[in-house]
Amino acid sequence: MQVIAHRGASAYAPENTFPAFDLALAMEADALETDIRATRDGILVLLHDHRVERTTNGQGDIAELMWAEVQSLDAGSWFAPEFAGTRVPSLASFLARYAALLPLALEVKGEGIEHAVITALKAVREPREITITSFSFATLALIKRLQPTLRVGWLTRCFDEEAIARVRAIGGEQICPPAEQTTAARVTWAKERGLEVRAWGVRDEAAMISVVEAGADGMTVNFPNKLIACLRQRSLR
Repeated sequence: MQVIAHRGASAYAPENTFPAFDLALAMEADALETDIRATRDGILVLLHDHRVERTTNGQGDIAELMWAEVQSLDAGSWFAPEFAGTRVPSLASFLARYAALLPLALEVKGEGIEHAVITALKAVREPREITITSFSFATLALIKRLQPTLRVGWLTRCFDEEAIARVRAIGGEQICPPAEQTTAARVTWAKERGLEVRAWGVRDEAAMISVVEAGADGMTVNFPNKLIACLRQRSLR
């Protein structure tokens, strides 16, 4: 079971920031997950929402803001005073800091930045395992066409035979279903067809335990320390 810190240890530090990622490392998470969007001038940044209001002190759509503007935003005060002054990281700085240390799951938000993401990854020296994920199947299909050696995982809202077949059709390595649909039978079904299963939407410890018991290969969690404790208790780590 791969413990993947969802936007870092985001239950304890502001999501998609270095404090959250560093805390996930300290908690001994197996991998880091983050979200990729682009600024108006084409700089790839780590941000979940298409707008900056929820997680910074700024306003506007990230696609309409210049990188210089984004760099000045406070991405930590909304979470807690001690994180005041935390910045929105660029993808380049994130890769430079973490890619050689542990596996990464990079969610491409929206379409149109696939070429830029691939270019950014090519600049990384000796990275650990990198998996590109997206809810957009078209994005994953394009990435596989452009760079067949890149691992991809489809964030799907429906864990069924059709979804599995679509991932296999593009040579994908992973299917990422919602936690509530991650059952032992479906996990076995996907694994028998050569796919890894990585759950998302693990909102609480009950969902976390359910995914563990289903035998998934991994899951994204905001609280990696709790998943690690659970796995150790069950002698699975």
